[in-house]
Amino acid sequence: MQEMILILDFGSQYTQLIARKLRELNVYCEIQPYHYQPEKLTHIKGVILSGSPFSVLDDGAPRAELDWCMDKVPVLGVCYGAQMITIDRGGEVMASSTREYGRANISYIASGEILFQDIQEQSQVWMSHADTITRLPDGFQLVARTNDIGVAAFRDQGEMIFGLQFHPEVYHSLQGQQLLRNFVVDICGCSQDWTPASFVDQTVAALRDKLGSDKVVLGLSGGVDSSVAATLLHKAIGEQLHCIFVDNGLLRKNEFEEVLLSYRDMGLNVRGVRAASHFLDALKGLRDPELKRKAIGRVFIEVFEREARKIRDVHWLAQGTIYPDVIESISVKGPSATIKSHHNVGGLPEKMNLKVIEPLNSLFKDEVRRVGRSLGISSGILERHPFPGPGLAIRILGEVSADKVRALQEVDHYFIKALKSSGWYDKTWQAAAILLPVQSVGVMGDERTYENAVVLRAVESTDGMTADWIHLPYELLGRMSNDIINNVKGINRVVYDISSKPPATIEWE
Repeated sequence: MQEMILILDFGSQYTQLIARKLRELNVYCEIQPYHYQPEKLTHIKGVILSGSPFSVLDDGAPRAELDWCMDKVPVLGVCYGAQMITIDRGGEVMASSTREYGRANISYIASGEILFQDIQEQSQVWMSHADTITRLPDGFQLVARTNDIGVAAFRDQGEMIFGLQFHPEVYHSLQGQQLLRNFVVDICGCSQDWTPASFVDQTVAALRDKLGSDKVVLGLSGGVDSSVAATLLHKAIGEQLHCIFVDNGLLRKNEFEEVLLSYRDMGLNVRGVRAASHFLDALKGLRDPELKRKAIGRVFIEVFEREARKIRDVHWLAQGTIYPDVIESISVKGPSATIKSHHNVGGLPEKMNLKVIEPLNSLFKDEVRRVGRSLGISSGILERHPFPGPGLAIRILGEVSADKVRALQEVDHYFIKALKSSGWYDKTWQAAAILLPVQSVGVMGDERTYENAVVLRAVESTDGMTADWIHLPYELLGRMSNDIINNVKGINRVVYDISSKPPATIEWE
């Protein structure tokens, strides 16, 4: 069984960052709700308690029973986690008169402290707390402080329990990665063997063992996740994998033909299905984004089921689910809000009596790409921008029609083409063109026009959880605008979206 660090989530906005930082150290980790207790500890090398939006002093604040791990494996409490350890072990936490949020500097580090090995005094850290540890429990000692707080870090005398008042996982804690390495490698003894190559070897072996001679059906989207999942499965079971690629009529210009060709070049057993008219008929009269998603999901299931039933004796449905999708479905207080409709297949496994296999459900998006490179998948597929499951339907605000789809496909084509030719495509996490239900006055030649406006959006991000707009050069934006207005009939105005996530989202619907 793969050795791991267990991260218990108390609701912090930074919990995923802890996991990502550990994965970057080639250390496998999993996030579980704070009340999770494993059946055994044999493969768990250490436990990290996350921060939280709650105060440990609040009634109803999440509290975990940790006797199963305390003094058995190393435990690191971060912010809220450190305060909870303090109270549970008999120390004292008090509400501070002012909330400490932002940059701080370590002013003292205890001599020879293993957790702070190779970290300098005055190193910048990131604080985000309203409560303060005012007295450590008996048997605990101070490890570090800042100019503003007396207890920035502590540990027990047995060196199995550690606490940090700051967040080492965030970018602004400049030596935070080193501190996390000290904990998981030097204190927990992790071997740092979580690599793309090891993941491929372990996963392929596990898939062969689990699937045997069974047939598997997979819905390909042309995106990174489903492509890597398909390649892993193909490596494990070969022709037992049957892939279905549905043209919903909402893909990018020429995408169906180009992607289908690339899959066949990869040796995958792929069936292409043209079904644009079914999707467009289902979208008639719909303006609400969630209703559009549900209509697309319903028709996809109908088309996919019809095609899948042509394959005899299928036992498994494979999905390209990745770790953020799994985390979204689990919350601190129980099941979270519903994931957007297109992220799942709405009862298809039960309807077809299929079991589900998800070979990527332990990976973040950047890890999926690294695994894809290890498998030899082309950069043309691996470096593709994320594309929404409902396709251009949620980039056409309001009702969707065939004419609107064709117009937006052309706009998107010129936008993406310009990003690639200028070298900006690979610097961009995601780029999208949005067709607005807005017309504006323009002049073409000597004639007055009253035509549609489109929005161009380009953002940078690491995982899509947060994003910032990209400062594309004015000259490039100007060329894009000219190419679109001169070549796409019905468009006379182009605007650029300069909002970040949060407060905006990457997509408009």
